[in-house]
Amino acid sequence: MKKLFFLWGLTGLFLLASATASYSQSIIKRLKKKAEEKVIEKAFGEQEEEQEARQKTAHPSMTNTRGEGLVTTPPDVNKSIEEAETAFNKKEFTRSRHAIRQAILGVEMEIGSDILKGLPDKVELLGKDPERDRVTSNSIGFVGLTVERVYASDDQELEVTIGNDAAILSAVNMYLASGTYAQSSDEQDYKEVDFQGYRGILEYDDYEGYTLSVPFGQSSVLVVNGVNFAHEDAIMKAAGHFDLNQIKKQLEEK
Repeated sequence: MKKLFFLWGLTGLFLLASATASYSQSIIKRLKKKAEEKVIEKAFGEQEEEQEARQKTAHPSMTNTRGEGLVTTPPDVNKSIEEAETAFNKKEFTRSRHAIRQAILGVEMEIGSDILKGLPDKVELLGKDPERDRVTSNSIGFVGLTVERVYASDDQELEVTIGNDAAILSAVNMYLASGTYAQSSDEQDYKEVDFQGYRGILEYDDYEGYTLSVPFGQSSVLVVNGVNFAHEDAIMKAAGHFDLNQIKKQLEEK
């Protein structure tokens, strides 16, 4: 807990330092702007000429046919915190800020991995596709974490996305608050639904199938997309395999 307080303390100091320097920096940027525009125009013009010359003389390039890509390794949280503290004490603020972001990224990746482990391996007759498990984060203030899992069979697919993302949540809440999704006819392709005690939106599209969006907590949303489900009862039953309260607890949402 002390380490987390240290992280946020450092972040506050960086914001204060940035504010005091922003005015002078903006003046410098304005003074340099016109000169930079001319340099950029010249550079792009030269690059285009060089590219055209290379295309005239270049030999056919070989196409890559092998390789397994990169191995994704989450940052070591404790190591990043220690590096941030050491750099901060040395007044190496850029390095310390980078280490703080790496520590936050590491924490979010661990949270996302724990959420994936808590999701079911099978939903109805659909098995998970481990190759399509995804955990991504922008490492900014613990908002921007996205967890994805796909379940599939020969003719059906269910994709679940758990987003701790304020932008996505705001969009869903806007529609709910405005009443846009209130049932007004028998031919609507969307409506408001109750899901495990939370208000959600259920949509249907002939091409994409059913999509259930449920905001929960302060900044999180569950999105379940089902392709080739016979009717809304079937997609709601499949979505019921995901325990929102458990996910909310893992995200430490209120």
